[in-house]
Amino acid sequence: MKKITQIAFAIAFALFLVSCKNTKQKIQEHVSNYNNSSSIKGSGITSTSAKAFLNDNKIEIRIETNLEENDANKLAYKESFPDLLKEMIKNDQISSSLIAEGVKFDVYFLAYNNAILAQEVVDQEELAALEGNTSAGKETAKL
Repeated sequence: MKKITQIAFAIAFALFLVSCKNTKQKIQEHVSNYNNSSSIKGSGITSTSAKAFLNDNKIEIRIETNLEENDANKLAYKESFPDLLKEMIKNDQISSSLIAEGVKFDVYFLAYNNAILAQEVVDQEELAALEGNTSAGKETAKL
């Protein structure tokens, strides 16, 4: 009976170790899930992809469009970018739990020629601003 208990404990401990993921593993899993299932809807959006930077504890998300790089588009997306980020947080495309572990999401909204129309780093401070009152937070969607 003692031997069975020891074996059961060893198996349970092994399963516990396997189920515990560190932040880097969670980043890789999030990026993989994002790239395999993510779809962001919006006018002009052609594709989106995520990339992990494990040493920097960062995930880069690129949202590519067929839009031109011009002042009108930059202004329009600077104003609407916080709403897109909120939607991404709501859909767990930007993970609040990873941000709580110190991961930053660097999100780019790009014109057809890869010029940046809007960009934001979503960290704990920015997440709080987006979930609360965005005007109380730091400036969003820098040009």
